[in-house]
Amino acid sequence: MNFQVLTPALVAQFEEIVGPAHVLTAQRTEAAEYAGYGRDHTEDLHYAPEVVVKPANAREVSQIVRLCHENHIPVTARGAGTGLSGGALPLHQGLVLSTERLNNIVEIDERNLQATVEPGVINEVFQRAVQEVGLFYPPDPASKGSCFLGGNLAHSSGGPKAVKYGTTRDYVLNLEVVLPTGDIIWTAANTLKNSTGYNLTQLMVGSEGTLGIITKAVFRLLPFPKHNILMLVPFRQEAQAAEAVAAVFRAGIIPSGMEFMEREAIAWSSDYLKIPLTLPADITAHLLIELDGQDLDQLYKEAEQVYAVLETYDVGEILLADNATQKDELWRIRRNIGNAVRYNSVYKEEDTVVPRAELPTLLRGVKEIGRRYGFKSVCYGHAGDGNLHVNIIRGDLDDEMWNVGLRQPITEIFELCVKLGGTISGEHGIGLVQKGYIGIALKEANLNLMRGIKQVFDPHGIMNPGKIWITD
Repeated sequence: MNFQVLTPALVAQFEEIVGPAHVLTAQRTEAAEYAGYGRDHTEDLHYAPEVVVKPANAREVSQIVRLCHENHIPVTARGAGTGLSGGALPLHQGLVLSTERLNNIVEIDERNLQATVEPGVINEVFQRAVQEVGLFYPPDPASKGSCFLGGNLAHSSGGPKAVKYGTTRDYVLNLEVVLPTGDIIWTAANTLKNSTGYNLTQLMVGSEGTLGIITKAVFRLLPFPKHNILMLVPFRQEAQAAEAVAAVFRAGIIPSGMEFMEREAIAWSSDYLKIPLTLPADITAHLLIELDGQDLDQLYKEAEQVYAVLETYDVGEILLADNATQKDELWRIRRNIGNAVRYNSVYKEEDTVVPRAELPTLLRGVKEIGRRYGFKSVCYGHAGDGNLHVNIIRGDLDDEMWNVGLRQPITEIFELCVKLGGTISGEHGIGLVQKGYIGIALKEANLNLMRGIKQVFDPHGIMNPGKIWITD
């Protein structure tokens, strides 16, 4: 692609649009702050942008993007930078468009159970705002306390509650989008049904900033569940923990959370948070199981059914969280596993997903591949979805193995996922680090269709270049 270098004249035009205080360059910005816009949570990668621009509304986004389109300047949209696939890294430098000032909850429509929000709103801030009026927005990534809704939309993020309630894409009714030409469109209508033309809304969700920039989203909401029950179930055989997942569903129970954590994952996280947790020597894995709903008596009946299923496995003493503080601590341990792994070592996280009944086979396969190639992995994830996060620990692996040698075992892990009926990413997206593997999951005919769509939306190829595709 024939991108152009930013000129001082263009930077001055960006300053006219958003104000000089909201345009950052390396020359006049504190080094650590500026460097942060070239990183996310993917390994230790860094790509410095030429300029960072912080618009405050769709009109400003439109003006910025139109200038970039006319001058062939690459644009990388960025939210909170919590991504794990390198999706927000400015691979071709250019302009990073930060959505941090697009942070308004525009409206919570209690009559229609809907809300209109901007992409820079933090997930948990939005959840709490709708909960105050008795409503519920279920998608809750592990980074919900810091991640932006725009990033959630870019990857169709899930989280623990996806097992019962679905992922981000299941709650999107309508999107305001700035196209690469600067045109501003709404993709649909604020209705539960819509069969008017192609579904541009769902095309934008999960597109990782390669087709346009979302500046508003209309989400559908649910009544907030009044009650929940949380249990931590220790297993002496990690394969049995994986097997028990499908067994609970076959018993007719749909948990609101069902998380798998192998021993090292839960141990590292509890140590990282300094939350005391007793782990008997013979325990190799845990399931964290949550049930929620409006009727507490019904939840206790469902819990009894879960206990009946678990009795058929080799489990230790099940912990039933008996107060809000204990529930919060258990969820904090689960949600901070990624941070704990990052604290212990540089790592590569593979976001594998298979039909849930195939989870034991996937887990065994990952460990067998690790033994053959000599690497250690720490596994955890959304077991109810069959979504296993495989963290390959760098440890003492040399540069050659880390940068080149791991490609083959990662390929084998992804090939196993596809063989089992799954794919190579459940919620983290393809971004930069997985694009070389996308051909394992998708045929060339699929990729050509996607490339054609990209060409229609973005003929100059300026939107988040270098992502998803094997070649750009």
